[in-house]
Order: sequence, then C-alpha cells, then structure tokens
Amino acid sequence: MHYIMTIIWAVLISLATSFVLTSMAGEPFVLFEALILAGILSIVAIFLGEVALKTEKE
Repeated sequence: MHYIMTIIWAVLISLATSFVLTSMAGEPFVLFEALILAGILSIVAIFLGEVALKTEKE
C-alpha cells in the first residue's frame, strides 16, 4: 500500500512542479515529461525508504 501512495504523491507533486515551472518559463506544459519526472521521483523515494534510510532494529 505504501508503494501505491508513494507513486500517487510523486505524480501529484511532479505535475504541480512541472506546471508551475513551465508557466514561469512561458513554455507549454508537457504531460509526458511530468510523468517521467514522477517515475524518477517514485524510484528515488522507494529506494530511500527501503534501502538508504533503513534503521537497524535491535
């Protein structure tokens, strides 16, 4: 379940970020590029949560 929520949040955050940055630059919004960013954010977030930030249990 936490993978699904991570992907949903990554999609929402990347869409908002892409929309704001392209609007500020005066460029057209491209959904495919925002979804690529969402995929990258999802992979990074899942990697950080599962591997990099794992605490050792005693």
